Amino acid sequence: MCKECGCIEEEPAHDHGQGHRHDHGHTHSHSHHITRTVTLDSRILSKNDELAARNRSWLAEHGVVAVNLISAPGSGKTLLLERTLERVRGRIPSAVIGGDVQTDNDARRLAGKGAVVRQIETHGACHLDADRVGRLLPEVASGAKLLFVENVGNLVCPAAFDLGETFKVALLSATEGEDKPLKYPALFSVASVVVLTKMDLVPHLDWNSNLCRTHLRRIHPGVYIFELSAKTGQGMDAWID
Repeated sequence: MCKECGCIEEEPAHDHGQGHRHDHGHTHSHSHHITRTVTLDSRILSKNDELAARNRSWLAEHGVVAVNLISAPGSGKTLLLERTLERVRGRIPSAVIGGDVQTDNDARRLAGKGAVVRQIETHGACHLDADRVGRLLPEVASGAKLLFVENVGNLVCPAAFDLGETFKVALLSATEGEDKPLKYPALFSVASVVVLTKMDLVPHLDWNSNLCRTHLRRIHPGVYIFELSAKTGQGMDAWID
């Protein structure tokens, strides 16, 4: 079983030499394996969607806007959150739920920024899910108006799992290349906002901002795009506004 998403991976038939190929007693065809996997995935997502709807109702009842931040590892989610919390401190009651496979490093970085912060260690899972997030909502977000969910660094699975958020924000750093939206369309097609990060590095990179924007609008014509550097402050005023 895949530890990350729960899909069943059957051991394939293999050859022990001299043409003797067998499958350890499994009689299921490849198509049946695919059907079983898709069915299990559908059940997992269906259950998650039920819990996400419950989270969404709770957030609406308590007047909380929830932002699900999704990106590849190292795109700058935590630094952007640090700078954002510093800027909204005392103006907008905020909270953060962070997700990582291991360690609470990000939570410790965000502590003391004026927001309630809790970390979820997934211990192998490649995404947060609605159940994990929902368990923390009463503790973390009861007094908040703005909830940031920093998802596990991954461009695939987090896009498939609704957390009950108000909207998704995809981060794409200038160091990753302009074609990421074409390679990972699932995320960029559902994210209402894309933040292009580490723009201070552009003079040192072979990066074409216009080409990246073209790719993004090809995948999601109505997407709203920010360009910024959380390190230098470039573009941060527009993001905070």
